[in-house]
Amino acid sequence: QVQLVESGGGLVPIGGSLKLSCTTSERTITAGTTAWFRQAPGKEREFVAAHRGPGRVPVYDDSVKGRSTVSRDAAKNTVYLEMNQLKPEDTGVYYCAAKINVILVGDLRPTYRYDYWGQGTQVTVSS
Repeated sequence: QVQLVESGGGLVPIGGSLKLSCTTSERTITAGTTAWFRQAPGKEREFVAAHRGPGRVPVYDDSVKGRSTVSRDAAKNTVYLEMNQLKPEDTGVYYCAAKINVILVGDLRPTYRYDYWGQGTQVTVSS
């Protein structure tokens, strides 16, 4: 069973930055697609960004494009999401999701396309 563990959330001021981590004990996180989703209170879980392995361009939702970077450290079996210029609408629980050994193409937003999920980490953006 693949386990994903997110960390790095917290209370961040408007305009601030944060870097979330998604770590697994499995090497296979580096051999597939790893995505970040978020869920605000009362709303559905939504796609934020995805890393699809070396040599492939990461994918970002329009809401975070230009102020976010998703990256991977293969040696640490970790995928990161760095976000800048944070806004109150970035508040939510951020989840890491993985599709092992498969580079997903097409629409990366549906949650059913991912096999494994972390427990989430809370991000609150407030003045």
